[in-house]
Amino acid sequence: MTDAPADPPALMTGEMLHFPRSWGAEPLGDGRWLFGIWAPSVAEVAVRVGGSDTPLQRQPDGFWRGEAAGEPGAEYGFVLDGSVRPDPAARAQAGDVHGPSLLLDPRGFRWDQPWAGRSWEEAVIYELHIGTFTEEGTFAAAARRLRDLAKLGITAIELLPVGQFTGRHGWGYDGVLPYAPHRNYGSPDDLKALIAAAQDHGIMVLLDVVYNHFGPDGAYLHAYAPEFFDTQRHTPWGAGIDYSGPPVRAFFIENALYWLTEYRLDGLRLDATDQIEDPSEPELLVELAQRVRAADLGRPIHLTTEDNRNITRLHEPEAELYTAEWNDDYHHAIHCLLTGEDEAYYAPYAADPMADLCLALECGYVEQGQPRPGTEKLRGESSAHLPWPSFINFNQNHDQTGNRALGERLTALAEDAPLQVAHALLLCAPFTPLLFMGEEEGSRAPFLFFADFHGDLAEALRKGRAKEFAGFKGFAERAPDPLDPATRDASRPFAESGSARAAEWRELTARLLALRAGGIVPLLKSGRAGDPVVTRMGERALRAEWPFVAGRLIVTARFGPDAGMEADVMEADVPLRAPDLGFETEECGFAVWVEV
Repeated sequence: MTDAPADPPALMTGEMLHFPRSWGAEPLGDGRWLFGIWAPSVAEVAVRVGGSDTPLQRQPDGFWRGEAAGEPGAEYGFVLDGSVRPDPAARAQAGDVHGPSLLLDPRGFRWDQPWAGRSWEEAVIYELHIGTFTEEGTFAAAARRLRDLAKLGITAIELLPVGQFTGRHGWGYDGVLPYAPHRNYGSPDDLKALIAAAQDHGIMVLLDVVYNHFGPDGAYLHAYAPEFFDTQRHTPWGAGIDYSGPPVRAFFIENALYWLTEYRLDGLRLDATDQIEDPSEPELLVELAQRVRAADLGRPIHLTTEDNRNITRLHEPEAELYTAEWNDDYHHAIHCLLTGEDEAYYAPYAADPMADLCLALECGYVEQGQPRPGTEKLRGESSAHLPWPSFINFNQNHDQTGNRALGERLTALAEDAPLQVAHALLLCAPFTPLLFMGEEEGSRAPFLFFADFHGDLAEALRKGRAKEFAGFKGFAERAPDPLDPATRDASRPFAESGSARAAEWRELTARLLALRAGGIVPLLKSGRAGDPVVTRMGERALRAEWPFVAGRLIVTARFGPDAGMEADVMEADVPLRAPDLGFETEECGFAVWVEV
């Protein structure tokens, strides 16, 4: 296999950011543009700008290239054997995914304030969906809420995918134009303004990107280059991608560098990397990270993964590839402990969720290749050696909430007292915490699956959702219609914001995050100094201690009444002084000590 094209130098003036790409339309100045599209099996290709066609020249590698004139904002598309199609690497669309693309010079946006980024140890991630985070559902409206998040102690926001997808609203994981921000959210400059505003408040911005599949409507890469896809392999969401070819690799590697450069993002979350199957050496995931690291963008760049395999090779510190991994195991243990649910993928964690929670606090992953109850398939490998911040832990996220038939948050399934213990443990443990929008105030609003499909595709979606819930008793027939706009509207998280309960949750979140910033982050930055000791104190209680170069972190947590408790967990082998933060009810309690 030949190497993918080398990255063109990124222009970074401090005011204007531009990443030239081999795919798509690139400004050359003086109203001229360089166009490139990979279509190795197409007989003739032209670019149509403002109604005028310019033939492109076929290159030996199957790319078609050529120059044409056009003003920024002009409509364009590629003409394939007489049919006009949008640019799969368009920076913007004039309308929906089927219409013309827009010429956009990224140097038209000026970044007025410098940004040096933040270290990963400081990360408190707030996952949000632009379309439901505010009533307006736009980049501009989201920017107006950033001050409150910064005051609360949030240091990073993570945006669900924003690459343009079919229809007006959806989660974003069915995108087909991964370089173009979804038009209903706002313009590319609106997204850049959101990122600039976040960074002005000291908040990093991470973007969820989907490199494992394309959505079912508007993916014209199938017409440009059937060779882009692997006909022998299918993902759970559609045709598999053949990552072995240099043009295909360039499409995704350039996409990562484009977002990080032109949008000055602090990092990316790569969706479902276990579905990015590539026999190449190096595989795409490795090469992408290597190219990002080699780009040297002048600030820390954080690459994170969602990977069902529970592997460690991508996150080994010496590999210098990926910063952190979403840790579903932690979520499943907490969820089963607080809800008692035991269906489908929760079954292995329902056998003894307290033991699993202790293992997650000690080792990161729960499933590390060992036999597990309720499943014959072994999954994972030993992870105890990885840095603790390399695990992104969460009690809720878009997947684990929205992929329930009724979209219930954990806050709607359990009582507040044990929930607040779980909340405190998440924010005070030395792993990287992630909150799902609204979780900071204990939101009980659902987050449902929704989309804006029509015709046969809509009917296929409804049937697919019903099949997905076959393992959960009584859910499928009660699931809201994902295509009803009311389903999207019900997913906005802040209906209870004015309540006393929401205020109590926000106050607790602020206290916990202040302690994390002032006491726990310095420990994390000092480095690990040994192995943790996590002790189960009874059926629903634990004590955990993590050693650092600069001191130690101790937490005790009691999730409910526990007749089998060996000792009072709030008094067991802890410093004589009072905890740095603690609370207790008749049945639940939490305390944390930071020793420096």
